[in-house]
Amino acid sequence: MCNIYTSTDPILYESRTRSVRIFGVVTTIRMENAFWNVLQEMAESEKVTTNQLISTLYEELVQCREDTGNFASFLRVCCLRYLNVRERGEASSQPPASLRVVK
Repeated sequence: MCNIYTSTDPILYESRTRSVRIFGVVTTIRMENAFWNVLQEMAESEKVTTNQLISTLYEELVQCREDTGNFASFLRVCCLRYLNVRERGEASSQPPASLRVVK
């Protein structure tokens, strides 16, 4: 089992910092390349840029919660949830109830 994980291309777990404009303010987000790849796939499926997707996710998070907490961690969880929904073949733009953010 361990070989499945240890044989991963190191470039996928190398961190990359990107600048994103959120609410008119440039901020940096540091995540592993594997997550940036998933965010790019998510953005392509929504027909927006990665930066537009990130900005939209931030805006929606602010609407749901006053404190955004660790936004990079939130994005990582979004990626995992996206992959889970995609794997299940659920094409709906709304995630299943078990994956939705609850106020």
